Amino acid sequence: ALLPYVPRVSPTALLGKVTATTFALEMPCCVFNQDADASDVVWLVVAFANASDTFRNPSSRADVPLYEWLPTALSYMTLETVVTAYSCPAPSTAVLRVGGDTACGGQGGRDPCNGPLLSPGPYRVKFLVMGCHGPKAETRWSDPILLRRAANLTTIDPAPRGRGSDVVVITCILASLGAALAVAVLGTVGAVVRGSCCHQDLGTGSFAHRSYRTHHIPPALPRGCRCSPPGLGCFAPRPPRPCPGK
Repeated sequence: ALLPYVPRVSPTALLGKVTATTFALEMPCCVFNQDADASDVVWLVVAFANASDTFRNPSSRADVPLYEWLPTALSYMTLETVVTAYSCPAPSTAVLRVGGDTACGGQGGRDPCNGPLLSPGPYRVKFLVMGCHGPKAETRWSDPILLRRAANLTTIDPAPRGRGSDVVVITCILASLGAALAVAVLGTVGAVVRGSCCHQDLGTGSFAHRSYRTHHIPPALPRGCRCSPPGLGCFAPRPPRPCPGK
């Protein structure tokens, strides 16, 4: 039987009604009362909009297309529910969350699953009543349902919840490596400078009026200098004499 009911996204204002991977349908209450027995079950068929016309109802539960088939079959069935769950009356705020089971995909394709939707769609859905001998009644297909997508990359959280400690640890490790590299570079530059005391002829007057702190790299000495042991500084001999080769 073809029922006149058309599934739709819940008109109720609620958080996360349509997201990038899920959407919330209104509860199809009082829809199957005349066409289903208490032993029947109701399935939700989810298909890409361009695949809804070619979808064929399975003849038995063994032929139900599974969630893992969506990328190739372009459709699957989920939310297997006893028909009495949709009887009257029902809370006006009740909804069906499609794509809300984040644990899907690890069952090896053995059981129906209500896993996150793989793309923005659009999708169409319908409800299918199945008894012991196959399909008994179905609703019409919904209008196309398009999921949300990020407007720009700045809306994406670079540190997902539950992984904050990992990000902090990685940041600390990178900072430590950077500090060690900076120390090594400065040490190498200091060794090169200390190895060449005779640099250029500045004149004794200019050197006599220069002042510097002991933990800084000392300036070049006048021509004719020679070095004392490391750490004791440099001094100019008297009388001055040219450096070899100058």
